[in-house]
Order: sequence, then structure tokens, then C-alpha cells
Amino acid sequence: MAEPAADDGKYLFLENDFRNSGLAQADWAAKKMVWIPSEREGFEQASIKEEKGEQVLVELSNGQKTTVNKDDIQKMNPPKFSKVEDMAALTFLNEASVLHNLRERYFSSLIYTYSGLFCVVVNPYKMLPIYSEKIIEMYKGKKRHEVPPHIYSITDNAYRNMMQDREDQSILCTGESGAGKTENTKKVIQYLAVVASSHKGKKEATPGELEKQLLQANPILEAFGNAKTIKNDNSSRFGKFIKLNFDVTGYIVGANIDTYLLEKSRCIRQANTERAFHIFYYMVAGAKDKMREELLLEDFSNYRFLVAGHVELPGQQDDELFDETLEAMEIMGFTEEERLGMLKVVSTVLQLGNIKFEKERNSEQATMPDNTAAQKVCHLQGINVTDFTRAILTPRIKVGREVVQKAQTKQQADFAVEALAKAMYERLFRWILARVNKTLDKSKRQSASFLGILDIAGFEIFEDNSFEQLCINYTNERLQQLFNHTMFILEQEEYKREGIEWNFIDFGLDLQPCIELIERPNNPPGILALLDEECWFPKATDISFVDKLLNTHTGHVKFSKPKQHKDKLMFTVLHYAGKVDYNAANWLTKNMDPLNDNVTALLNNSSSSFIQDLWKDGESNIWTWTPTCTGSVRVRCSSGPECWPSWRRSGTSS
Repeated sequence: MAEPAADDGKYLFLENDFRNSGLAQADWAAKKMVWIPSEREGFEQASIKEEKGEQVLVELSNGQKTTVNKDDIQKMNPPKFSKVEDMAALTFLNEASVLHNLRERYFSSLIYTYSGLFCVVVNPYKMLPIYSEKIIEMYKGKKRHEVPPHIYSITDNAYRNMMQDREDQSILCTGESGAGKTENTKKVIQYLAVVASSHKGKKEATPGELEKQLLQANPILEAFGNAKTIKNDNSSRFGKFIKLNFDVTGYIVGANIDTYLLEKSRCIRQANTERAFHIFYYMVAGAKDKMREELLLEDFSNYRFLVAGHVELPGQQDDELFDETLEAMEIMGFTEEERLGMLKVVSTVLQLGNIKFEKERNSEQATMPDNTAAQKVCHLQGINVTDFTRAILTPRIKVGREVVQKAQTKQQADFAVEALAKAMYERLFRWILARVNKTLDKSKRQSASFLGILDIAGFEIFEDNSFEQLCINYTNERLQQLFNHTMFILEQEEYKREGIEWNFIDFGLDLQPCIELIERPNNPPGILALLDEECWFPKATDISFVDKLLNTHTGHVKFSKPKQHKDKLMFTVLHYAGKVDYNAANWLTKNMDPLNDNVTALLNNSSSSFIQDLWKDGESNIWTWTPTCTGSVRVRCSSGPECWPSWRRSGTSS
């Protein structure tokens, strides 16, 4: 077995210290060491001095004495369990001991720890030297107890189980935003790319080509789907399920990636400490002279969709990352025409943000005083600027059997352009995914089994939580329920089959009230159903939606109105990971998000074959305007994904 370098070993192997000595054991036993609650640290160690009924006198490490309730005390494990690799081995398995063990290992740069069947990872926010080829060789084919905890060990065990039992396997990465899910997902793929390629036959003409392409898919998807958030400089703003297909010999014969919940609204709006998707900054910073001219690029400060956010990231060279992204595209087989077409769409999104509308002096009708940005949009997309302007300002609308032109207000025109920008970026992302999957789909060899890796946006609690956070948190709520059911309930059923005496506990039951609060279709309808319902009423507003939530769910154990907020748009949901205050501003708009079919028809007939491909279904969306008795207007669109509520659309989050 190839051993890691001595310096690298300290990030994997435990070192013996005084706490494992007999003297330390005796000292622990004599002092009756326990854990008591601490406001600052969560828990702190203390020694029992005296017990009086339900009250216990303890002495803290600083010599101070205090009295605590017996129920608040948690037993401390003997020193021999210090920094234990598997917390299932602890004599006293309690919250304080788990927290202490993880903290002690983390401060010793041991970031991986087992907890029974799980592997807990504490993000060090720096790269440790534990992912080299030597480390991969060290874990290859080894049973879990033979090597220190590592994502490689989890991956190798899944791979060996797939090979030995001929059963498909999946690795689920869960955790809050910034926990390190995406980085560990990449390590899983890195490990499998090395291990699976070692089974390759010698007659292969292009050894390692598929594995190399598989590793290059991530940089492309990250460039277009990741962004800086308040918690994470490289946060995944979409979820993905990576399915690796293997033949009977264990060689990777293909792969497929499914994506979920792309936060497309990020391309038009970000918090002032956050960024849009990486590719916007990569492109503006890294495009060279000829490409800048073809893409009609300007300075960062000229783009309305970017100036609200945080442009620069310390220590990150966006221009270099742009070159790396282009190189990854080339390795994946993207043609020069395709690469340019992709970047033209990205540039178009930025130019859409620069289109400005004003209200006519004597009416509510919108006008476009300066069409410079519109001209750039049309040049990049291969459409006529006059037709585009008319489609935005006075679109043709079907009223009954007649088709008429209807002047738009400034608000409607602004909304139409923003909806177009989001839809354009979403379609580009879907096209990229399909293009990547086409490259990775090596169907010439039959697949025997697959190994899947799920990497989805983690639970989010921000200062301002909107529709995107509800979708992400709801998804994580369901995943946690699946996790609890799979790992705890099924385990208890195994105890029952084996005749082990056990008080059955339904660990997933406490999550069901929150899940039903969000997803329940009726009796009473949940948050998403009420949002759908409200979108059908012509005079509905975000405030009327929240009022309906309050009237329907006041008294629900997982729902409340935040006391500290007087804003009528606020409501609170108690998730498994914590209480989240949601701001319902623009939720109706985000949920409907209908596209102007006049514009999509233009794009469908673009002079660019790339743009035509993006919008090949652009003529399928028909807007029907139905006048109501109050004189207001209700909008409906024909059936299809573009017209579903945005939270139901596959792969999107508005």
C-alpha cells in the first residue's frame, strides 16, 4: 500500500497523546466528569461535587462552582475515546459528546468522522493535502475499518458493493449552504474516475477520455450554475444528480447529469454582498479583444444586472477562470460556434438589463427613449430590433377569436424583459446540460450498474429569505425525511425482524407537519397550493397571498407570523434546521413568470441556428387575455412546462 507523505498523514491519522494514558483515565474517573449547557460553547465540561435530589453541584474548569438540574447534565466519555474515528463507538452517545468529538478532530485538521453508517465532514475552508493519487491508492479496495475516515472510503465501499452485489448505489451529500457538499461531490467523481479507469482494457483506443471529460463537466456547470453568496464563495445555485454507469468489469461506460432548482432569478438580481452566476464575471474580465468585440462587452459598471452585487472576489482571478472554462468546453467537445453562441446569450442577458422604459407623458403606455441596448440584444440574438421593440411595447394578444395589439405599461415592459432574461439563461443552462450529457453518454457499451451522487443546494437561512429559499428548504426537508426513513426506520425494522427488543421511534414523523404545510394540495391547502390559487385571481397581490396564509394556517405548529416584523409580507416556517422568516415580496410574479410569446416567436426564427435551437418550441406559448367583469385582465397560457408554476418546472427555481 502506498503510504501518504509524513506531513500529509497528520491530516488523516490520530496521534497518541496524554489523554489516552492510564493517568488520564484515572483522573477522569476520580473527578466524575460531565457536560453542562453553555450559552457560548453549547456545552462545557465540569466535575460533579455533590448531588442533592434533582440538583447537582458542579465545578467548572475555571474553578467556579454552580448548581444545575440533573436532567441538563450529559455524561462525558473516558479520555480513551478522544477524537474517536467512529462516534458510534462512544460509551455515552449524546449531543455534547458528538459536538466535542467533532470539534477536537477539526482542531487537529481531521475533517472526516464516521457516525455509524454516516460520514460527517466539517468544512475546513482550505484545501488539505489528502486528495492526491497516493491517498487514492491508499483507499482503493480497503474496508472502512482499515483506513481513516474519508470521502474516498465511502466512495470505495459504494463502488465495491455495486460490483459485488450487482446493486445500484447512491451517495447523498446533505448539509447547510457552505458545508462542502459540492467539493466532496467532486472528490467522489475524482476517486471513481481513477479507480474505474484502472479496470480499462488495453485495447481501448482513447484511454481515460471519458473520465477526463467527466471531470471537466463540473467546471462548466459551476461556471454557469454557481455563484458567491453571503455564506459561500462558490455556492451551487442548482441541484444535480450525477449518474455514473459501469459495465460488468467496473469500468465507467457513460454518465448522465440531471439538474434541479436552478436559481435563475440570480442572473437579474443579487444582494449587495453576493454575485450573479460566475460566468458573467469570468466573461467580462477574461474575454480578449476579438471576442469582446463579437460579444459587445462593456465594463462591469455599465451593467445594471451586476452593479447591485459584489463584483470582485479576493484571491480569485476571473480572467484565468474564464480561460479554464473555455478549455473545459473544448475538452467536452463544444465547437467554437457553440462556445460563441453560449457567450452571446450570456452577454444578451446583461444587455437586457440595460433596456430602460419610461411612461408616456399623457398615458400609462411604456416607451423606449433609447434603443441602444435593444439594438445590442437583437444583434447578439439575430433578430430585428423594430420587431423586438414592438413585441415588448405593443405585443399582439389573442382576445377571444381576434388578435389585437395591446400597449404595455412601464411595469409590464420591465417585467417582460426580466422574465425574458431569466428564461433565456435557464434555456442556455438546459442546453449546456443536454450538450454535456450527449458527450458523456457512451451508449456503445452496455451498462450493468450505476452509482449516483446527489449534490443539492443546502438549507438556507438568510437575512432576507424569498421564494428561492422556500423551494430549497422544502427540498432539504424532504431529503432529510428520506434520510431519516432510510437510515433509522429501516434499521429499526431490521431489529424487529431479528427479534431485538426495541421501542420503535418514527424519526421522520416530526418532519411531516412542515412538509404538509408546504406541499399539501387541499384540506387545507399548503403554501404552494395557496400560491398557485392566488395567481388565478386578477386582483391578487403578495399581501393578499400572505393574508390567506395567515387565515389558513394560524395555529399550525410549524407556521407563525414573526413578532419582530411588522411587514405584512412576512411569515415564518419552523423547519427541521431552524426557524425561517420568509418575505413574500414578488412571489406571485415569480410563480407565474409567463413569457411574451411575441418575443419567443422572434427568437425561434433567429438568423442564428444556435438561438433557434434554444427556442425551437418558441411558438407553442399562446397568451389568452380574458376580460373580467371588473375590467381587469387575467392571463393564461397553453399547457406545457413554460406555463406551469415555476416551482413545478423541472430544473428551475424562479
